[in-house]
Amino acid sequence: MPNSSKRYRSANEKADLSQPHQLEQAIEVLDQMDKVKFDETVELSVALGVDPKQTSHSVRGTVNLPHGSGRKVLVAVFTEKPDEAKAAGADIIGLDDLVAKVKDGWCDFDVAIATPEAMKQVRSVARVLGPRGLMPTPKAGTVTDDVNSAVQAVKAGRVEFKMDKTGGLAVVLGKRSFSPTQLVENARAAFKAISVVRPEGLKGRYIRRMTISSTMSPGISLDNSVFSQL
Repeated sequence: MPNSSKRYRSANEKADLSQPHQLEQAIEVLDQMDKVKFDETVELSVALGVDPKQTSHSVRGTVNLPHGSGRKVLVAVFTEKPDEAKAAGADIIGLDDLVAKVKDGWCDFDVAIATPEAMKQVRSVARVLGPRGLMPTPKAGTVTDDVNSAVQAVKAGRVEFKMDKTGGLAVVLGKRSFSPTQLVENARAAFKAISVVRPEGLKGRYIRRMTISSTMSPGISLDNSVFSQL
Protein backbone atom coordinates (compact mmCIF):
# COMPACT_ATOMS: atom_id res chain seq x y z
CA MET A 1 0.00 0.00 0.00
CA PRO A 2 1.49 3.39 -0.96
CA ASN A 3 2.79 5.38 1.99
CA SER A 4 0.91 8.45 0.74
CA SER A 5 -2.49 6.80 1.16
CA LYS A 6 -5.00 8.37 3.51
CA ARG A 7 -5.24 5.11 5.48
CA TYR A 8 -1.47 4.94 5.92
CA ARG A 9 -1.25 8.55 7.09
CA SER A 10 -4.08 8.00 9.55
CA ALA A 11 -2.42 4.85 10.93
CA ASN A 12 0.98 6.51 11.14
CA GLU A 13 -0.50 9.22 13.34
CA LYS A 14 -1.26 6.55 15.95
CA ALA A 15 2.23 5.01 15.81
CA ASP A 16 5.42 5.13 13.77
CA LEU A 17 4.80 2.14 11.54
CA SER A 18 8.41 2.02 10.35
CA GLN A 19 9.74 1.39 13.87
CA PRO A 20 9.79 -2.21 15.23
CA HIS A 21 7.06 -2.95 17.77
CA GLN A 22 6.74 -5.62 20.40
CA LEU A 23 3.96 -8.04 19.51
CA GLU A 24 1.41 -6.72 22.00
CA GLN A 25 2.10 -3.14 20.89
CA ALA A 26 1.66 -4.04 17.22
CA ILE A 27 -1.68 -5.73 17.90
CA GLU A 28 -2.78 -2.71 19.93
CA VAL A 29 -1.89 -0.38 17.04
CA LEU A 30 -3.79 -2.59 14.62
CA ASP A 31 -6.79 -2.63 16.94
CA GLN A 32 -6.87 1.17 16.94
CA MET A 33 -6.87 1.47 13.16
CA ASP A 34 -10.04 2.39 11.32
CA LYS A 35 -12.22 -0.60 10.47
CA VAL A 36 -13.93 -1.25 7.16
CA LYS A 37 -17.34 -2.77 6.43
CA PHE A 38 -16.12 -6.38 6.37
CA ASP A 39 -14.18 -8.48 8.86
CA GLU A 40 -10.59 -8.17 7.63
CA THR A 41 -8.12 -11.04 7.79
CA VAL A 42 -5.06 -10.44 9.97
CA GLU A 43 -1.80 -11.81 8.57
CA LEU A 44 1.82 -12.17 9.59
CA SER A 45 4.33 -11.52 6.78
CA VAL A 46 7.91 -12.69 7.19
CA ALA A 47 11.01 -11.99 5.09
CA LEU A 48 13.40 -14.89 5.66
CA GLY A 49 17.19 -14.76 5.56
CA VAL A 50 17.43 -17.82 3.32
CA ASP A 51 18.41 -18.48 -0.29
CA PRO A 52 15.19 -19.49 -2.08
CA LYS A 53 17.24 -21.10 -4.85
CA GLN A 54 18.65 -23.71 -2.46
CA THR A 55 16.29 -26.61 -1.87
CA SER A 56 17.91 -27.18 1.54
CA HIS A 57 16.67 -23.73 2.55
CA SER A 58 13.02 -24.52 1.86
CA VAL A 59 10.71 -23.46 4.68
CA ARG A 60 7.31 -25.10 5.03
CA GLY A 61 5.15 -26.14 7.94
CA THR A 62 1.85 -25.96 9.75
CA VAL A 63 0.58 -24.18 12.83
CA ASN A 64 -2.39 -25.05 15.00
CA LEU A 65 -3.87 -21.67 15.84
CA PRO A 66 -5.32 -21.89 19.37
CA HIS A 67 -8.23 -19.62 18.42
CA GLY A 68 -8.65 -20.78 14.85
CA SER A 69 -8.27 -18.68 11.71
CA GLY A 70 -11.79 -17.26 11.64
CA ARG A 71 -12.18 -18.49 8.10
CA LYS A 72 -14.60 -21.06 6.76
CA VAL A 73 -12.29 -23.65 5.25
CA LEU A 74 -13.49 -25.87 2.41
CA VAL A 75 -11.76 -29.24 2.66
CA ALA A 76 -11.48 -31.66 -0.25
CA VAL A 77 -10.59 -35.29 0.45
CA PHE A 78 -9.22 -37.64 -2.20
CA THR A 79 -10.15 -41.09 -0.94
CA GLU A 80 -11.54 -44.47 -1.85
CA LYS A 81 -13.57 -44.40 1.38
CA PRO A 82 -16.08 -41.55 0.94
CA ASP A 83 -18.22 -42.48 3.95
CA GLU A 84 -15.29 -41.97 6.32
CA ALA A 85 -14.49 -38.55 4.83
CA LYS A 86 -18.14 -37.50 4.97
CA ALA A 87 -18.39 -38.47 8.63
CA ALA A 88 -15.25 -36.42 9.32
CA GLY A 89 -16.91 -33.30 7.94
CA ALA A 90 -15.15 -32.98 4.57
CA ASP A 91 -16.86 -30.61 2.14
CA ILE A 92 -15.77 -32.23 -1.14
CA ILE A 93 -15.12 -35.96 -1.50
CA GLY A 94 -14.06 -38.13 -4.39
CA LEU A 95 -11.20 -39.78 -6.19
CA ASP A 96 -11.24 -40.44 -9.93
CA ASP A 97 -14.13 -38.03 -10.45
CA LEU A 98 -12.49 -35.35 -8.29
CA VAL A 99 -9.12 -35.82 -10.01
CA ALA A 100 -10.85 -35.37 -13.38
CA LYS A 101 -12.41 -32.07 -12.25
CA VAL A 102 -9.08 -30.81 -10.95
CA LYS A 103 -7.39 -31.82 -14.20
CA ASP A 104 -9.82 -29.47 -15.95
CA GLY A 105 -8.69 -26.64 -13.67
CA TRP A 106 -11.38 -26.74 -10.96
CA CYS A 107 -9.93 -26.07 -7.52
CA ASP A 108 -12.73 -24.48 -5.49
CA PHE A 109 -11.43 -25.64 -2.10
CA ASP A 110 -8.92 -24.36 0.45
CA VAL A 111 -7.21 -27.55 1.64
CA ALA A 112 -6.74 -30.94 0.01
CA ILE A 113 -6.29 -34.14 2.01
CA ALA A 114 -5.51 -37.55 0.52
CA THR A 115 -5.06 -41.08 1.76
CA PRO A 116 -1.75 -42.75 0.84
CA GLU A 117 -3.61 -45.11 -1.50
CA ALA A 118 -5.18 -42.19 -3.36
CA MET A 119 -1.89 -40.38 -3.98
CA LYS A 120 -1.17 -42.30 -7.18
CA GLN A 121 -4.16 -40.60 -8.81
CA VAL A 122 -3.55 -37.27 -7.04
CA ARG A 123 0.03 -37.05 -8.36
CA SER A 124 -1.40 -36.88 -11.88
CA VAL A 125 -2.74 -33.41 -11.07
CA ALA A 126 0.30 -32.19 -9.13
CA ARG A 127 0.94 -29.51 -11.76
CA VAL A 128 -2.50 -28.09 -11.05
CA LEU A 129 -2.51 -28.39 -7.26
CA GLY A 130 1.16 -27.56 -6.60
CA PRO A 131 1.26 -23.96 -7.87
CA ARG A 132 -1.91 -23.23 -5.89
CA GLY A 133 -0.41 -24.59 -2.67
CA LEU A 134 -3.00 -27.37 -2.56
CA MET A 135 -0.88 -30.48 -3.12
CA PRO A 136 -1.26 -32.91 -0.18
CA THR A 137 2.03 -33.77 1.56
CA PRO A 138 2.94 -36.03 4.49
CA LYS A 139 4.95 -33.18 6.06
CA ALA A 140 1.84 -31.00 6.23
CA GLY A 141 -0.23 -33.87 7.60
CA THR A 142 -2.47 -33.88 4.54
CA VAL A 143 -1.45 -37.34 3.32
CA THR A 144 -2.76 -39.69 5.97
CA ASP A 145 -4.89 -42.73 6.73
CA ASP A 146 -6.43 -40.83 9.63
CA VAL A 147 -8.75 -38.68 7.53
CA ASN A 148 -10.96 -37.84 10.49
CA SER A 149 -8.13 -36.26 12.52
CA ALA A 150 -6.77 -34.41 9.50
CA VAL A 151 -10.13 -32.87 8.60
CA GLN A 152 -10.85 -31.95 12.21
CA ALA A 153 -7.43 -30.31 12.61
CA VAL A 154 -7.92 -28.15 9.51
CA LYS A 155 -11.44 -27.17 10.54
CA ALA A 156 -10.21 -26.31 14.05
CA GLY A 157 -7.60 -23.87 12.77
CA ARG A 158 -4.52 -25.67 11.46
CA VAL A 159 -2.92 -23.41 8.88
CA GLU A 160 -0.20 -24.36 6.42
CA PHE A 161 2.55 -21.92 5.44
CA LYS A 162 5.15 -22.17 2.69
CA MET A 163 8.02 -19.95 1.60
CA ASP A 164 7.56 -18.30 -1.78
CA LYS A 165 10.14 -17.75 -4.53
CA THR A 166 11.34 -14.50 -2.96
CA GLY A 167 12.09 -16.01 0.46
CA GLY A 168 8.95 -14.66 2.09
CA LEU A 169 6.04 -16.36 3.76
CA ALA A 170 2.65 -15.35 5.11
CA VAL A 171 0.58 -16.87 7.90
CA VAL A 172 -3.06 -16.08 8.63
CA LEU A 173 -3.51 -15.12 12.29
CA GLY A 174 -7.26 -14.54 12.46
CA LYS A 175 -9.74 -11.71 11.93
CA ARG A 176 -10.04 -8.10 13.05
CA SER A 177 -13.03 -9.20 15.13
CA PHE A 178 -10.70 -11.34 17.28
CA SER A 179 -9.70 -9.91 20.64
CA PRO A 180 -6.11 -8.62 20.99
CA THR A 181 -5.37 -11.53 23.32
CA GLN A 182 -6.57 -14.06 20.73
CA LEU A 183 -4.41 -12.49 18.01
CA VAL A 184 -1.36 -12.38 20.29
CA GLU A 185 -1.74 -16.05 21.21
CA ASN A 186 -2.26 -17.07 17.58
CA ALA A 187 0.82 -15.03 16.59
CA ARG A 188 2.96 -16.69 19.26
CA ALA A 189 1.88 -20.09 17.96
CA ALA A 190 2.90 -18.99 14.45
CA PHE A 191 6.30 -17.74 15.66
CA LYS A 192 6.98 -21.08 17.33
CA ALA A 193 5.94 -23.06 14.24
CA ILE A 194 8.21 -20.94 12.01
CA SER A 195 11.16 -21.28 14.38
CA VAL A 196 10.82 -25.08 14.45
CA VAL A 197 11.28 -25.39 10.66
CA ARG A 198 14.46 -23.29 10.45
CA PRO A 199 16.65 -25.00 7.81
CA GLU A 200 19.51 -27.02 9.28
CA GLY A 201 22.92 -25.52 8.61
CA LEU A 202 21.54 -22.05 7.89
CA LYS A 203 24.12 -19.41 8.79
CA GLY A 204 23.25 -15.85 9.69
CA ARG A 205 19.86 -14.40 10.44
CA TYR A 206 16.83 -16.62 9.90
CA ILE A 207 14.31 -13.78 10.20
CA ARG A 208 15.11 -10.55 8.35
CA ARG A 209 11.92 -8.64 9.10
CA MET A 210 8.29 -9.19 10.04
CA THR A 211 5.09 -7.20 9.78
CA ILE A 212 1.51 -7.67 10.91
CA SER A 213 -1.33 -6.24 8.88
CA SER A 214 -5.00 -6.69 8.09
CA THR A 215 -6.51 -6.90 4.62
CA MET A 216 -6.83 -3.13 4.21
CA SER A 217 -4.20 -1.84 6.65
CA PRO A 218 -0.54 -0.95 6.17
CA GLY A 219 2.01 -3.30 7.70
CA ILE A 220 3.14 -2.77 11.29
CA SER A 221 6.81 -3.62 11.78
CA LEU A 222 7.59 -6.23 14.44
CA ASP A 223 10.68 -6.49 16.62
CA ASN A 224 12.53 -9.71 15.75
CA SER A 225 13.25 -10.28 19.43
CA VAL A 226 9.84 -11.99 19.72
CA PHE A 227 11.58 -15.16 18.57
CA SER A 228 13.99 -15.09 21.50
CA GLN A 229 11.02 -14.88 23.86
CA LEU A 230 9.54 -18.24 22.87
